[in-house]
Amino acid sequence: SPRQYSRPPPSACISPLHSNRQPPMAAVATCALTSRLGGLLSTSTRPHRRAPLSLARSSPRPRRVSTMSAPRASALDALLGARIIAPNGGGDGEVRDSVSKYYGETLQTSDDLKTSACCTPNALPKAIRSILARVPDEVKSKYYGCGSPTPLGIAGLRVLDLGSGSGRDCYVAAALVGAQGTVTGVDMTDGQLEVARKYTDDYCTSTLGYSAANMRFVKGTIEDLKAAEIADSSMDLIISNCVVNLSPDKPAVLSEAHRALADGGEFYFSDVYCDRRLPEELRGHEILLGECLGGAMYIEDFKRLCAATGFLDPRVLEGHEIEIRDEALAGLLGEAKFYSLTYRLFKLPTGRLETLCEDYGQFAVYKGTIDGHPNAYSLDDHHRLEKGKPFLVCGNTASMLGETWLGKHFDVVGSRSTHYGLFDCGPSPVATAAASGAPAGGACC
Repeated sequence: SPRQYSRPPPSACISPLHSNRQPPMAAVATCALTSRLGGLLSTSTRPHRRAPLSLARSSPRPRRVSTMSAPRASALDALLGARIIAPNGGGDGEVRDSVSKYYGETLQTSDDLKTSACCTPNALPKAIRSILARVPDEVKSKYYGCGSPTPLGIAGLRVLDLGSGSGRDCYVAAALVGAQGTVTGVDMTDGQLEVARKYTDDYCTSTLGYSAANMRFVKGTIEDLKAAEIADSSMDLIISNCVVNLSPDKPAVLSEAHRALADGGEFYFSDVYCDRRLPEELRGHEILLGECLGGAMYIEDFKRLCAATGFLDPRVLEGHEIEIRDEALAGLLGEAKFYSLTYRLFKLPTGRLETLCEDYGQFAVYKGTIDGHPNAYSLDDHHRLEKGKPFLVCGNTASMLGETWLGKHFDVVGSRSTHYGLFDCGPSPVATAAASGAPAGGACC
């Protein structure tokens, strides 16, 4: 019986950085998503103890209304704090100018950083280290990433890097996709683009041995990829490294990524998140902004933003806490904790990803065919599949493994013809709901 096959252990389904069960404070945002924005802000079909202050229908004190200019301000922005406050009270253009100056002029190398937010502490896979050894030193010296957002096994894919900077991740991806794949980097900083473009042809033809370059860099903003001539459904994989937090309009970034991805594509990226919503004075602090902290979103709000822009059931692959090295900045931030997380957001046809993990009696078998992962593969931080061993999965995980660019590497057995309720990720959802007064969990995010 498939029920004898392995499943994620209950304890593994709740990581220290995120939970597979929605806490009472998040209930109003996740109970129902019948419409992307309306569902996030006001729709709830189950009781909850109380709503967050920003969601409450009434308050003993009137809400303070900001007088700052905010283009296309919406209820989503107010809920999520998804917009960055410009250092001098200006608009989005001033935010971008501040970021460009910090990365184009203030920082000369990664040694100038005041926190570990824009550093990659975890050991890189052997294949990535081997490729990096051949990447030009100047490209590597101006790298300010916080993770390793380049998956292995991407031969032949069309890759887009948002906020590509000096191009380090693009150079790695160019080697991984091979001569038949393509890599496009988008960045708004002239100094970084100059470095990235300087070595493109020589690296692709002389170092990698391709007949022509498979990598290009274009100037543009990640909030408007169409202006950078990135067509609808034109990419299989989008990567980004510690850049989304710098955007003054995060809903636009995720919406554009969703537009640019083909069905079965993935947004695989590392970025900085916070364990709480930051006050405006910190979100508008010039150095905190440049260090990738001022624009960091509250983790739970980011999940809500994913759902609102079409990316249901976001998965965390790995993460680590960020070290604040500068005493003055640490004093400003107080008890706020920041994390670098690598997220995986999949784009699938409507209905293939659900808001909760549902049980259809399916299981998946890894073929062991992804480069660098001969014995096992981790979809996220609590789904690790051993080669050849059947592994029970929810409907969402089955679709992520079987209906995306990963599909050729997995056999998914079973359909959605019979529904068995919520996927069992831990204790009884009914007992949990009765004990806490909160809605049952069941999502793997």
